[in-house]
Formats: sequence, C-alpha cells, structure tokens
Amino acid sequence: MADEHGGFEHVRENVDGHPMRSLLAYARPYWKRLTAGVLASFCTRFARLVPPIVVAAAIDRVVLGSGTPGLLADAGLLPAASITTEAARLALLERLVTVAVLAYLVRSVTRFASRYLLQSTAQKVQRDLRDDTYDHLQHLSMDFFVDHQTGGMMSILNSDINRLEKFLNTEFRQLIRVIATVGGIGAILWLYSPKLALIALAPVPIIGLASGRFLTWIEPRYTSIRETVARLNTRLENNLGGAAVIKAFERYDFERERVAAQSQAYHDEKVAALRVRRAFFAGLRLLTGVVFVLVLYIGGTDIVTGAPGALSAGAFALFFLYLRRLYSPMRRVGKSANKYQLAKSSAERVFGVLGREPTITEPDDPYRPDSVEGDVAYDDVTFAYDERPVLRDVSLDVPAGATVGLAGTSGAGKSTLLKLLPRFHDPDRGAVRVDGTDVREYDLAALRSEIAVVEQNPYLFSGTVAENIAYGDADVLDAEWHGEDVDADAREAVVEAATAAEAHAFITDLPEGYDTLVGERGVKLSGGQRQRLAIARALLNDPAIIVFDEATSDVDTETEELIQESLERLIEDRTAFVIAHRLSTIRDADRIVVMEDGRVTETGTHETLLANAGGYADLWEAQVDDDAADATVADD
Repeated sequence: MADEHGGFEHVRENVDGHPMRSLLAYARPYWKRLTAGVLASFCTRFARLVPPIVVAAAIDRVVLGSGTPGLLADAGLLPAASITTEAARLALLERLVTVAVLAYLVRSVTRFASRYLLQSTAQKVQRDLRDDTYDHLQHLSMDFFVDHQTGGMMSILNSDINRLEKFLNTEFRQLIRVIATVGGIGAILWLYSPKLALIALAPVPIIGLASGRFLTWIEPRYTSIRETVARLNTRLENNLGGAAVIKAFERYDFERERVAAQSQAYHDEKVAALRVRRAFFAGLRLLTGVVFVLVLYIGGTDIVTGAPGALSAGAFALFFLYLRRLYSPMRRVGKSANKYQLAKSSAERVFGVLGREPTITEPDDPYRPDSVEGDVAYDDVTFAYDERPVLRDVSLDVPAGATVGLAGTSGAGKSTLLKLLPRFHDPDRGAVRVDGTDVREYDLAALRSEIAVVEQNPYLFSGTVAENIAYGDADVLDAEWHGEDVDADAREAVVEAATAAEAHAFITDLPEGYDTLVGERGVKLSGGQRQRLAIARALLNDPAIIVFDEATSDVDTETEELIQESLERLIEDRTAFVIAHRLSTIRDADRIVVMEDGRVTETGTHETLLANAGGYADLWEAQVDDDAADATVADD
C-alpha cells in the first residue's frame, strides 16, 4: 500500500536484484556503440596526458639543453642523442610541436566520438526505459491507480528516468576519466620518480575509502529527499488541478500553508545533505593540499641537494601539472558518489514499478469468443477495498439484451458492482460471468472490447472532438490521428456516433466543428457536452454490453430526454446497465435493482417496486417531492 501522498516507498520491495544492474541491462543491446564510446573516451584521456610530457621535454632539452632523453625519446618519438647546437634544439622543438598537435587532434576526434556515442546511448536507454515503464504502468490493474497518485507516477516517468539518463551520460564518463587519468598519471609519475609517485598517489585509497563512508552518510538523506520531492510534486499537482475548488472556497492561505510545509521539509532535508557534502569536499581539498606541499618540499630538496634520482626541472614541472589533473577527478569521486546514490534511489523506484505485477491477469489459455451475446450473471459476489466490504453476497442474472437500472444511495456499491464486469477488479468471493463463462477466463482485450463504460465524470484527452470520439474504435482512431487527410469513412462513423448521442448539434456549433480542440481533460466543454462525447465514444465501440454510470447527471432535462430517446434505440439489442441518480432515467428499464450497503435489497420493474412500498418507493417519492418544489420555485 502506498502512503497517502503517493510516495511509492513500498515499490522498492519489488526490485529483483540490484537496481543499477537492471539499469545496465538496458544498455546491453547497444554494447557495440557503447564499447566504441568507451575506447574513444580512454583515447581522449590518454591524449590529454601527452602535452605535459611535451612541456617537460621542451624545458629540459630545448630550453635548458639537458641530455636527459625523457619518455618521448624512450617511445621513439624524439631522438635520444644529446643536443648541442641551436639548430638541433629548434628541430627538436618543431618535433615537439608536431607531437603536441597530433595529441590535440586525437583528443578532439576521440572526444567527439566518445561523447556522441555515450550520450546517444544514454538517450536510447532513457527512451526504452520510459517506454517500458509507461507501458507497464498502463497494464497494471486499477487497484494500483486507486492506491497511487498521479504526481508520484509523473515523478517516476519524468524526474527519475531523466536522472538515470544523466547518470549514464555524465557519471559513466567520469568513471572512465578516473580510471584512465589516475592509472595513466600514476604510471608516468612512477617512471619518473617512484618515491614522489608514492606520495602523490597516497591519497587515492584514502579518497576511495572516504567515498565509501560518504555513501553511508548520504544514502538515507537522499532516499528521504526523493520521497519528499514526490510528496511535494503530488501536493502541487493536486492543488493546480483543484484550482477551481480553491478559488471557490477562498482557501489560498490554507493551501499555501500545506505547500509551504512540504517545501520546508524538502528544504530542511536538502540543507542537511548539503552540509555533509560540503564537509566531505572540504576534507578532500585539505588532503590534496597536504600532498602538494609534500611533493614540493621533498622533490625540491632532492633537486637542490643533488640527491640520487632527483628530478630534472622539466620532470619537476610535469609532476605539478599532473598533480592538478590527478586530484580533479578524484575530488569528482565525491560528487559521483552523490549522483550514484540519487540514481540508485531513482532506479529503485523505476524498477520497483517494473517489478510490480498486475493483480488482474489472464489464464495461460484465455477464452476468446467469436461473439458475445451479453448474458451477465453475478454469483454470490463479495468484494472489499482494503478490507472494507463494499459488496456482500450479490447475485444477479441478466439475460442478453435486457436493460437493468441500478438505484440506491451513494456508496451502496452500484459502481463497484459494474467495475467487476470488465475486470477492473476481481471479486474476493463468488464469480462474474458473461455468456456463462467466468470473466477471469476471458482474454482481457476480447472481454473489454465488448463492454463500453460511460462514467459520471468522463475523461477526455487533450485533442480534437473527433479524436476523442474515435477513441472508441481502434481503426477509426488510427485514421483520425495518423492520417494526413481525414478519412471519409472514419469521419462518417464519428459523426454517426455523435448524432446518436445527441452531440452532433453542439459540435457543429463549435468554432472548428469536429476539429475543435477540447483542452486538457475537455476543460473547454461543459459537463453535459463532455458526457455526450463520452457516450458517442462508447457507442462507436459497438459493444454487446454497455454501462452508464450516472451518464446523464450533468445534462439538462431537455438534453436528458433527447439522450434517453436515442439510448432506447441504441440499447435495444444490447445488454445495458444504467446507474442513475434521477430515477426517471431508469423507470422504463426491464428491471431495477436497488442496492443498500453492498447488498441487493429489491429487484423488479418500476411499477412493482412502487407497489412494494420499500426503499425504492421512498427514493421515488422524495425525488417527486423535490421536482415539485423546484417547479413551484420556478413558477414563482
């Protein structure tokens, strides 16, 4: 169970193995370009080590005229013989310039290749991971979406996956930088002076151990920071989505306090982590400063006193050029440790979601009927949300083509009962059957293609009116969304469905007709208009079973009557379930089922239930009295 803020703390339990190994598995398909990028990156780092050697050779052999051959001579790039004439020194300088130019050329080419190959690989991993995570989220069962908030899911799909891409893009190259730079510089310094090399390299294991300790310090803080960010995102998403309610009740101060509290929590945890980071980096700088001073003193003393193995002037300068480069990547180890921990926390959330299995699954050999007649049966169905009973021993037989109205007070279990039909949830006990087959035996796609649901608050996608209606049929949707020109047959099907739902008239009055953009969640349309589009979308699917969950609650009486007339024709050959707050909507149903506290308390026709003088009759009488009172007020 997720926390109330949708923080997704629990999903870490679903991670199989180390999350960072799972991340690297996504890079495996691109191993060729990844290998080429790694090799190019090593070449870049090694090429960066050449210019200081060139400088050392120039000081010793060109400027001072020393006979010390140096590493470049040992490598065969320079002559080893002593240089005595000005012409020979100038020729040697030209040779050194050539070596430096080649080094910079290699560095430039390999730098481009390594960055392009590694960064493009990171982008591909990001794309694949986001696609897989989104697809997996879409296939999770509805109980997952009931327990988790949108802000937390958006944080995973955006912030967490983007952080993993940045880690692969930046920190992977930093790892190569550390290995190549420290290894290369360490080897070169050892060749010049083993004693000074030991001093220069002494901090390396210390920094490694300190970084390990740093991970221990920082891990709980960054884990908490990630969860705090998710809670803050959820709070912001809720408040921005509920702007109209906040304005209506003038709750600006209250919401500001709630956001400020979440923001302060994030601030406090971030500052605490920053304090540890700054202390760590300050310690690293102090350590490297001590080494710099030791090399300066011991190496300088050896040169002044002429001690055996003393460095030449050029080699001494080379040591300090390399020391600066040696500790730069080593100091970056601490930052990489930060990035690693952040990435690990994000990977736990991403792969925790990917490791979550749907609770609604198909059998190994699912049932795929050639057609569905529409017989529906509920056999002693019991269902609970988080151990809170919602349905209790409900039994109901509905023949194909029948229209069933469901009535009862809010919270009686009407909507939940019908959510079991397309397997948004499974009953805890009992069975739901379509055409005599348990819905748990069906192929999910085959089952849901025969059941259309129109909810009380229908969801419209940001797009055109036609696209939202076309969502009911895959072929029509493909033609509307992907065709360069509007497909005539597809548009005709959309118009027919809209006409049947009494939506065509208002659509043609819109600025762009069927091509009018509805805005986010259909915000540019009224509630009644959104519901009529949702009805048209459901009808386009041509289902065998159709569910109307308060589908006419937001339309005026005149529009409701028009929709009712159309629905009577449209559901004539379909099994229909109609949940209605207005009992007048279901008075002509073949059967009316009355529910209370998760149980079926009455069933029969409108006339029969009125004659029984039970709960339905009381509801009917109360609504008649309310309608009469409203009519009196209107006349006055």
